[in-house]
Amino acid sequence: MPPAPQANRLPVDARCVRLLTKAENAAAVAPVVETHALSRGDNDVLIEVKAAAVNPSDVKAATGLMPYAVFPRTSGRDYAGVVIDGPAEFIGREVFGSSGDLGIRRDGTHATHLAVERDAVVEKPAGISWDEAAGIGVPFVTAMEGLRRAGLPKAGESVLVMGVNGKVGQAAVQIASWRGASVIGVVRKSEPYEGHSNSPVEVIDASTTDVAARVRELTGGKGADIVYNTVGDPYFQAAHKSLALRGRQILIAAVDRIVQFNILEFYRGQHTYVGIDTLALSSVASGEVLRELAPGFAGGHLKPFPIKPSAIYPLEQAKAAFVAVAGSSRDRVILRP
Repeated sequence: MPPAPQANRLPVDARCVRLLTKAENAAAVAPVVETHALSRGDNDVLIEVKAAAVNPSDVKAATGLMPYAVFPRTSGRDYAGVVIDGPAEFIGREVFGSSGDLGIRRDGTHATHLAVERDAVVEKPAGISWDEAAGIGVPFVTAMEGLRRAGLPKAGESVLVMGVNGKVGQAAVQIASWRGASVIGVVRKSEPYEGHSNSPVEVIDASTTDVAARVRELTGGKGADIVYNTVGDPYFQAAHKSLALRGRQILIAAVDRIVQFNILEFYRGQHTYVGIDTLALSSVASGEVLRELAPGFAGGHLKPFPIKPSAIYPLEQAKAAFVAVAGSSRDRVILRP
């Protein structure tokens, strides 16, 4: 049956960060703030956006690194806000969400209002601020989707996270330790693990230590059951040599793209390689992943990334926010309408 007619479907005038054309590089990104009439579809809710994150993929999509990105469009994949229009049971809900198509293939979250499928929104956990909720999206969806696809870690298993202090790395540590796995992290220079964990994280400095040898030492010679490689080819060989029998390596990034691949070691080790691209996940699919994580946030096993006041920008300063994300800052950058 078609959806029942619903009232209050009048458009709102939304202020939106618009990318009018592809930029040559991050410094050349020139977002403008425009007002556009916005209304929801039959299966959508209309959200008053309280905060929206800026992700590296937002910058890449603005600079032509994603050929399927459309122009002009409103940028943004992650959001948190209040439902102001939709089915009666949704009105007033505090929600958050993420997407692989918002802000890339269609208008996104860097705006005062957002129309999105009602099945995409997730109840915001109590005690988490708007800014924190908006910052959960892409990193946690990426980490969880990788671990789901590879087989969620079990208590007693070991998870090695390459690039452990990146946002996806930190999210992977939180999820793996929540599920009872022991976690080893790899950093490129001497530094401690910066994020939350439910158990101690052993950190390996790749600049001074043979990563695979140290992993074998820490696991009694077995190796890691899962390697979450957030960096890609620079750590590919170390990750490969660190895998346990029937171990799984998750890959989400590349620098030079091409690696040498020892097929004999691969099949004799009965290994599995899992590729993750959250840009392929719809808003609804991303919502399903976040709903699976919600109990972890509600119970305190998972914690949002801290948001620094200096990393919060108004819509009118979207260019500065994009430049900050494109730079070397590890801060979670937020746009606040």
